[in-house]
Amino acid sequence: MPHKRAAEEFLPLKPHWFHVLLSLSDQPQHGYGIMQDVLERTGGKVRLWPPTLYGTIKRLTEEDLIESSDSRPAPELDDSRRRYYRLTALGRRVLEAECSRLEDLVKAAHSKRGLRERKADA
Repeated sequence: MPHKRAAEEFLPLKPHWFHVLLSLSDQPQHGYGIMQDVLERTGGKVRLWPPTLYGTIKRLTEEDLIESSDSRPAPELDDSRRRYYRLTALGRRVLEAECSRLEDLVKAAHSKRGLRERKADA
């Protein structure tokens, strides 16, 4: 019987692993879509260059955190050369565990240092 891996085995996640998993959290995406999502979500602060992105996709696939997806958009919105990826059940558990870990880290920083939480418009 195969060993069921615990999400905590992957923590803390490498930042680029986190960003790829987060990009796939709500829908399957192709590589360029992941790159664009990360760039937009981080306000241009994180850019996943193709070698980094596709190396990360390869490793996440090998670790069973993501997999190829057969789900595709309508043909007129799609390019048949694109390969789509989605989270696996393990990938979703890992992403949730990392989000929880990061939330706890931020709470600890705020309480220890007396830092005020940043406002959305600050």
